[in-house]
Amino acid sequence: MSDPIKHECGIAVVRLLKPLDFYHKKYGTAFYGVQKMQLLLQKMRNRGQDGAGIATIKLNPEPGTRYISRKRSNASNYLTDLFEMVWERLNKTTPEQRNDPAWLRANMPYMGEVLMGHLRYGTHGENSIEMVHPFHRQNNWITRNLLLAGNFNMTNVDELFEELVELGQYPKEKSDTVTVLEKIGHFLDDEVQRLHTWFKPDGYTNQNLNQLIFENLDVQRMLRRASKKFDGGYVLGGLIGHGDAFLMRDPNGIRPAYWYMDDEVVVGASERPAIQSAFNVRYKNVMELKPGHALIIKYNGKVDELPFIETREKRACSFERIYFSRGNDREIYQERKKLGHQLARTALEAVNFDVKNTVFSYIPNTAEAAYYGLMEGLDAEMNEWKKEQILAQGNNITPEKLAEILRVHSRNEKLVHKDDKQRTFIADKKSRNSMVGHVYDVTYGICQDNVDTLVLLDDSIVRGTTLRDSIVSITARLRPKRIIILSSAPQIRFPDCYGIDMSKMKDFVAFQALVVLLKESGRENLLQETYQRCKNSEHLPIEAVSNEVIALYDLFEYEQISKKIAEIVRPQNIKPQLDVIFQTLDGLHNACPHNSGDWYFSGRYPTPGGNRVANRAFMNYVENKDARAY
Repeated sequence: MSDPIKHECGIAVVRLLKPLDFYHKKYGTAFYGVQKMQLLLQKMRNRGQDGAGIATIKLNPEPGTRYISRKRSNASNYLTDLFEMVWERLNKTTPEQRNDPAWLRANMPYMGEVLMGHLRYGTHGENSIEMVHPFHRQNNWITRNLLLAGNFNMTNVDELFEELVELGQYPKEKSDTVTVLEKIGHFLDDEVQRLHTWFKPDGYTNQNLNQLIFENLDVQRMLRRASKKFDGGYVLGGLIGHGDAFLMRDPNGIRPAYWYMDDEVVVGASERPAIQSAFNVRYKNVMELKPGHALIIKYNGKVDELPFIETREKRACSFERIYFSRGNDREIYQERKKLGHQLARTALEAVNFDVKNTVFSYIPNTAEAAYYGLMEGLDAEMNEWKKEQILAQGNNITPEKLAEILRVHSRNEKLVHKDDKQRTFIADKKSRNSMVGHVYDVTYGICQDNVDTLVLLDDSIVRGTTLRDSIVSITARLRPKRIIILSSAPQIRFPDCYGIDMSKMKDFVAFQALVVLLKESGRENLLQETYQRCKNSEHLPIEAVSNEVIALYDLFEYEQISKKIAEIVRPQNIKPQLDVIFQTLDGLHNACPHNSGDWYFSGRYPTPGGNRVANRAFMNYVENKDARAY
């Protein structure tokens, strides 16, 4: 993606099913759990660059001993810093102590059987250490301690917050993380109290009551009650003080989650390849967590995947497939290639099949897999062309003519390179922007001056600012006759409210193009009319709210908006013609058939709160408010 945006988070939960002594004997270390968690987070580091945290719980602790350990970092080298702190004490042990799992468990932190890690990509707010997961809801009662981490955004934080207030709580802040923590925590307290009240009349001691609560705590029931009003995309991981653990996924399956289990370990994570790499397991053995289900791991090692809310239409985020998730997932890699493959015919038609004078390349680095697909598509199209040319020659074809036809091929080169980010130390904005424009560089000597067309594949275009201020400007220095930008994703038209930092409609170059087209066609008044409809829907029941902005886009053909986008992102001082071609919505669904979440492209949100967010984002634009829409 040429426009950097913040997005998502990464989460991992590990439950060791054997005593530490087992791992020491089999793998030569009692630090097995910590090592696996470090590896999982390292393999998912693409999911968060603002901070990382880890929490561990020791099962069946003696009263008066520390059984919960937590460490978090928001340093610039967050993962290194986090695990340097974790290993600092562990590495101070003697060889004898490191080879004594019982001593390590009794005396050292992070030696628990239940572990959770998190990578934070903050979509808004400050990047303080207090914002880094896991969050801890502390209590002196072991079964009321709750650690929570997640990859989520809720569209209805205000409503959830008011519910907490009505329950008599005084939350310390109004954020979705704290609100969800307190919401689940409230029903955890309620479940513990219910069991205490149920067993107490039978004459059990308080110590015996604890054991009964350990065994009978209904995590599924707790999650069902806590999540009734959740509106958003979420994967939430939780650890309860006595050792129960869970990983829960929203009913539309918007956010990704996978899990694996054998007789030694249970692991859940945001990305499948992370599990495959960390535990050396095959693709087929890693399961996708079902939407509306929770992976529940009881303190005694019993594991279930259970529903906690009614499952709805699966609308898994397609941006995960296009850009966010690491491309070493087999399915994602193939889908990205198909997205590029599908653009081959369109690209060839755009250059009138003049491959001799066209150079195909991509904008690093996340578009690389799609580019491989584009090259395969070009080869397939050229093979068809060659076949037609050969058949047209009939019996008159000569060896020379055959060789001439077979020599025709597409010119595929690496033209654009990303340099290190520039630190300019310049106060003057114009001069600073000039320096920032050199984030990218190009390969010289490949392009024929004023003859060649450059076709550059990007995986998606959000704001278009990097295209305008850097990529198009720098590639224009190669003196091509024409530049074509291909996007393997469709036009981004609507805000996301489920985890990606795309909440301001005014930032989208597709929306900017829409506004220009409305003004040029004399229909600017429709902006105000749409605003009024959005305003009128503010106090409707959330289920009755529709996305009022879709109708504005429907006034124009897809290619009209693409053409206007090209005008917007074209720097004024360049000579080459510029065109922008986007993947179609049908093309996206064809390439990613099992991940139909496309609301940022189509405006079709999977939850009622999404429509309200879209309308609020539009109202913020009309009111000239530079604010998030949720």
